[in-house]
Amino acid sequence: MDNPEEKKEKTEDFSAQADQSAAKKPTFRERRAKRKERIHAKRAEKVKKVRLFPANKKGYHVMHFFRFLKILLCPLHFLIFPYKLHGHKKVGKGAYIYVGNHYTIWDVFYPARTTWEGIHYLAKQSVLVAPVFNWWAQEIGAIGALRDGSDVRTVMEAMRVLKNGEKINCFPEGTRNKTGGEEFLPFHGGAALLSIKTKSPIQPFVICNRPRVFRLTHVVFGEPFEFTEYYDRKLTNADYEAADEELKNRLYALRDEFRASRKKGKKGGK
Repeated sequence: MDNPEEKKEKTEDFSAQADQSAAKKPTFRERRAKRKERIHAKRAEKVKKVRLFPANKKGYHVMHFFRFLKILLCPLHFLIFPYKLHGHKKVGKGAYIYVGNHYTIWDVFYPARTTWEGIHYLAKQSVLVAPVFNWWAQEIGAIGALRDGSDVRTVMEAMRVLKNGEKINCFPEGTRNKTGGEEFLPFHGGAALLSIKTKSPIQPFVICNRPRVFRLTHVVFGEPFEFTEYYDRKLTNADYEAADEELKNRLYALRDEFRASRKKGKKGGK
C-alpha cells in the first residue's frame, strides 16, 4: 500500500496535470476569435483575385449587378442628397481612372452616373471581407486595398483591370474627410503610377461642397488627361510623387474654377 506521503505526491501531480490541461484548453472567447479569424481569412482569399468583365460586342464592359444597384440606389441617393453634375459628364468606353475627393459612402454614385459600364472601386480590405459586402465585392469586381497603400497586390490587380480595358475609381485621401475644412486629406500615392504604367487616362472629379441631407451638392468633372510626359521613361519615386502632386493640384483647380464661375454668374445676374 502507498504511504500517505506518496498519496499526497500523486494527488499533487494529478492536480498539476489537471491545471495544465485546463490552462491549455482555450476559452469560449478564444475559440470564437479563432473562428472569426478563419472566416476572415476565407473571405479575404475570395476577394484576392479581382473579377474581370469581358467586353460585349459593342466593346462595353458591363457589370449587370452594378447596373442593377445603380438603378435601385441612385434615385434614393438623389432624393436624400440632391446633387448636380457639371463639366465632362459622359465618359467614353474603355479604361479610365476616376480620381476624386471623398466625403461620404454615397460618393461612389457620382462616377457611376457618367457611364453605363462597370467601375471597379478601390476599397478598404476590411470592408470587403465583412458579411454581405464580401459577396457584393465579388459581384462588382471591387479591389481590396490596405490603408497605407503598401499592398503590391492591389496595384497589380488594378493594372490587370485597366489592361483589360475597364474602369476603376479611387479616392486618394484613403478615407472619408470628416475634418470640415477646405483642405483635402493627405493623398496616398498610386493613381498616377497606375495611369503611367498602363497609359490610361485619368478622369478627375471634385465634390465642391460637403454633401448634406436635402442640400444641393455640386460635383465637377474635368476633362480626362494623361501623364504623357512620363510615358516610356525610367521613373524615380520623386517622379511619381510629382505626378501625384499635379493630380491633387488639378482637383483644387477644378474646384476653384467652378466657385469662381459661380460668383461671376451671381454678380452678372445682379
